[in-house]
Amino acid sequence: MPADPQLRATGEPEVPLRPPAQVMRLARLGCFFATRLSFMPTLLRRLGRCGARLRYDRWELDEEGYGTAVLSMRVEERTYSLVAFSQPLAAEARSDRVIAEAWDATFVLYDGVPDPGEIDRLAANAPRQEAGRFSPRDLVLSRANKSVRMFEHVVQRLTAGQQPDRDMLRAVGYLMRTTAVYGNGKFGIADRGRIADRPEFTGAFQAEMLAVYLIRCFTTALAEHVARCRAPITAVALHPHLKRYLGVGNSTGLGMAPFLVNHPVLINNWILARETALARVRSLPTAAPEDIAAFGHLLERARAHIAEWHVEDRQQTEANARLSRDLDRLAVQGRPEARLWDELRPWDRLFGWAEAELGPEAQELLFALMLEPHGELVDGLACCMTASEGGQLDPAMSVGALRRLLQTHYDWALAIDFADPEASRVFWYVSAEKLEPRLGDRSAEAGSELEMSIAVARDIRALAAALETGDAQEPLAVFLLRHPQFRHLVRRAQVIAQHPYGEIRDNLIAASMRPIDLLRCKLSFFGAAKFDPKSDRWTRIAMYQGAPLPEELGAPEADTWCLPVLAPDDATAA
Repeated sequence: MPADPQLRATGEPEVPLRPPAQVMRLARLGCFFATRLSFMPTLLRRLGRCGARLRYDRWELDEEGYGTAVLSMRVEERTYSLVAFSQPLAAEARSDRVIAEAWDATFVLYDGVPDPGEIDRLAANAPRQEAGRFSPRDLVLSRANKSVRMFEHVVQRLTAGQQPDRDMLRAVGYLMRTTAVYGNGKFGIADRGRIADRPEFTGAFQAEMLAVYLIRCFTTALAEHVARCRAPITAVALHPHLKRYLGVGNSTGLGMAPFLVNHPVLINNWILARETALARVRSLPTAAPEDIAAFGHLLERARAHIAEWHVEDRQQTEANARLSRDLDRLAVQGRPEARLWDELRPWDRLFGWAEAELGPEAQELLFALMLEPHGELVDGLACCMTASEGGQLDPAMSVGALRRLLQTHYDWALAIDFADPEASRVFWYVSAEKLEPRLGDRSAEAGSELEMSIAVARDIRALAAALETGDAQEPLAVFLLRHPQFRHLVRRAQVIAQHPYGEIRDNLIAASMRPIDLLRCKLSFFGAAKFDPKSDRWTRIAMYQGAPLPEELGAPEADTWCLPVLAPDDATAA
């Protein structure tokens, strides 16, 4: 069991954690939903507790909304500023690809409040993004493009003194979408070590999530600004509920997928915290009436949320249809008067029923719903979701011990028949032209000799075969003198033995592999919603949709924004 004191804070859960063999499969990871442990809600709870408030230190935008803005927020003992640059963008230059060279807006999350000289420096570099030069005061680098039709519709309606059309809001859900959010020392910005010990950034990706939250604030303020400039007398502001419903879009492709393979300790800690939270709730001997009521309310909201989640992807559409049917059954099983609430460990009984009766999408959504009423029990686990990717190779381990380790933790890989060409049909590589990860067809395309180290299952099979030629008592130090190509795999296997949730237990070069499952897993930890796959290799998402506005942070209802639903017309009448 985990040694981290926070994971033991309430005692070991009586219900065991789901095993890695069940959780770490692509078909399961590709069904994950955001939970209250995801990085966005974790940040907003912290902002609410410390009384964070937003201010506009600079707003120098022309009538079309082009210019410079600085949005600042004091968090704990420090102030952080989003420095935003809005500029015209020709239609032919508009692209969500990471290799684009121009955007509607570019951003830097700055450590402190920039003076005029720093703003001039950023103005010369931020619009260039990767090609710019940055300093350790620059914490996060990002850029975004307008959803042109949605942005113009909102501006036109506000200009005329009206609120936006709800059908359009449901269909899109954001005014801008980011195409990259860079942190952790990329392109010369601040290294993670510079801010890692700051309490406001305890946990994973908190600086990046703060940047995205401030970008959301900027996008709605930008639309209102343009509307006021067009019609100073008749223009109105967005209704708070509609402004709350608008999040930040994001386009994410294959570039995110290798992260889950390359950071096994970190991924283990993310999943371990998540599974520990579920086990804690399942171990509760009884269910409080207020928690049952809160669960029922959340379930009804989830059903409405799923009804608003429309995508073009056939597979996700079919999954959503089954999810909707499963939630209907769950509503009957978990109704307030159901007998299960009077039995021992009712949450465990409910989840056990779902595992037997419902599909994986419904099971994972139920997972998220069960955590929501139990913040006091699970929220502290968010502090455990970081890691130093350490783990030294143990050269004294014997060949026989490593064989046994592989049989225990990599039995799934050893069972794959790589003599079948379909088992190694695809290969991952970095495009020299586009500088992005790509998938190639090994049977039809050249370049497999340049593939990335993603084929863990195949490589473990090769390691296992080589181990069979060695003496079981031989130290690995001697074995690796003969087979140095396996050094990184030996270290990985030893790390996974201590961090079993760190390995995806599927063949990532199989013809049937769907990268979208990797993307959804990682994005769910950020807190993303309404996954909109455009193929099995990239997706659009919504971030912070339904989240509290800056002036609402810290309010009692500010922590209940998951699974947002658009209010009926009469709730937002101007």
